[in-house]
Amino acid sequence: MNLNYRELLPEEFSPESRVWIYQSNRLFSLSEALIIEDLLNDFVAKWNSHGDPVKGFGTLFFGQFIVLMADESATGVSGCSTDSSVRLIKEIEKAFNVSLFDRQMLAFVIKEKIQLLPLNQLNYAVQNGFISSETLYFNNTVLNKQELMDKWIISVRESWLATKLPALV
Repeated sequence: MNLNYRELLPEEFSPESRVWIYQSNRLFSLSEALIIEDLLNDFVAKWNSHGDPVKGFGTLFFGQFIVLMADESATGVSGCSTDSSVRLIKEIEKAFNVSLFDRQMLAFVIKEKIQLLPLNQLNYAVQNGFISSETLYFNNTVLNKQELMDKWIISVRESWLATKLPALV
């Protein structure tokens, strides 16, 4: 599985650019992905904060992760502009019958595929050898572009999950 995504991020955005990651509970089909990309492009082209344009970026990574980014070095993102992005994500959820706000669903790379696992099944997965300390994990808690580049896809041992699974460390 090709996990190269960094070169797809806008180089001109500040490393401190804010990032929001929404993980789908399923892979989008190609036709769905194309529609979502159009929706994201339309949204960031019109994204405003108190009437000023937000320098924004939106894309779908790996057919399953919607990433929105705002470079606040140009215009700060207000509550209203954040609310507008959440409305877009909720519209996508409804239109494609997916869940994009479930923070209890974890994503890992297992056997060259993205596999989802509910948090409450994590111990079982570790005990049965499905997940190890070296398993790649999608850390959707990253907050800015630099973290997205350095800490999004990391091993379980490097993530917050390591504190929940001391046997793995």
